[in-house]
Amino acid sequence: MPETMRGVYLTGHGGPEMLEWRENIPVPCPGPEQVLVRVSAAGVNNTDINTRIGWYASEVTGATGDEAGDVEAGGHAGALDFPRIQGGDLCGRVVAVGDGVEFLLGARVTGPINLPRPTDEMPTAYIALGSELDGAFAEYCLVEASDIYDVSVSPLTDVEIAAIPCAFGTAENLLTRAGVSCGQSVLVTGASGGVGLAAVQLAKLRRANVTGQTTAAKADIVRNAGAADILEREVAPSARAFDVVIDVVGGTIWPELIRGLKPGGHYAVSGAIAGPVVEADLRDIYLSDITIHGCTYQPISVFQRLVDLMNAGDIRPLVSGTYALQDIGQAQADFLSKTLPGKLVLLPPSEGAK
Repeated sequence: MPETMRGVYLTGHGGPEMLEWRENIPVPCPGPEQVLVRVSAAGVNNTDINTRIGWYASEVTGATGDEAGDVEAGGHAGALDFPRIQGGDLCGRVVAVGDGVEFLLGARVTGPINLPRPTDEMPTAYIALGSELDGAFAEYCLVEASDIYDVSVSPLTDVEIAAIPCAFGTAENLLTRAGVSCGQSVLVTGASGGVGLAAVQLAKLRRANVTGQTTAAKADIVRNAGAADILEREVAPSARAFDVVIDVVGGTIWPELIRGLKPGGHYAVSGAIAGPVVEADLRDIYLSDITIHGCTYQPISVFQRLVDLMNAGDIRPLVSGTYALQDIGQAQADFLSKTLPGKLVLLPPSEGAK
């Protein structure tokens, strides 16, 4: 094994200038129950950008967006140790193992971005790869053996697998928490994004009747993922039209999403790309017996279902572009433009190029 590797350090909260390409990062050594993975591909996600700007600190400080640049506790679980290697979407191959590990060298692996760490006091506690732990934006990534899964038999490519953990993990968690089942009517907001397209695809696998909310320009992409109907972006759904709303958008349309639910309906949220602060009429919620699910903690069973689907070839993400890892700034800028549907994926330098 080499002593150093190339990768991207996050040196503090702020803009893209806080991302630094380094060629002398120490390669970590696996301890007991740990695995060293050579990264083949790593997906780009909102959570990486949110962590960089300190967006998650709003829970404590009230800061939002660029205002969060001066906060100290901007990671998922509080303050980060800098420099930090981000990247929660991992696909790679096992190259070294610690004592007590059963993974075979060469096995292709992936794992969730949100790693469950429940306690009696906090049953939904978790840490995030690329936030509390160094992640996949480097040539090698050190992980706990219990946090990764073997996907060697999957017919999907490394790039496709790297596009699954965050988007499909979030989507499957939303659908699971909302109890989506056969025959239900489901509205998915932000349906052309990574999580949205995953939610459409996974809800269709559950034999739900899916409506995707997106722009007219991306409607065919959402239909191809499994949506039977399209609702134009920022158009309010009809009142009492849906059993379930899967939302990653938030923003000013939020009250209409609640009113779009049938009595006894379920609203599940795991994102707020149009704005995290919303207004609500509580009567719309309690008089219709609406259940609201905030979805971040992911039980092990959620990702295990995705692994089964990956290995069977029953899911396939849309990847709109790949970038060299050192071009992460451009990849994140393109991601934020929201002009490209589905996922973007970073590729680390090849072993022979070092």
